[in-house]
Amino acid sequence: MITVQITGFLTDISAGERSIVLDGSPRTVGDALALLWARHAGLRDRVVTERGEVRPHVGIFVNSDHIRHKQGLGTAVASGDEITILPAISGG
Repeated sequence: MITVQITGFLTDISAGERSIVLDGSPRTVGDALALLWARHAGLRDRVVTERGEVRPHVGIFVNSDHIRHKQGLGTAVASGDEITILPAISGG
């Protein structure tokens, strides 16, 4: 079981869900996100570009590790892991 934590304005798109348990057994972050898109399709365009790359203003973490410091969307996940999607906050 993989849990995805949704934060910030993304909860508006996930129907208010902040913690989403994914069905299936994804092997990578990309696999897990594909399951998430099936459940909340609107999140895809806010998290990744049309090329399928993580948007620069979005951080994705597996447990406490940023996937940019690992294998990106190919970062391995295992049962019990938690993926956090964290959009950047800006302002003045």
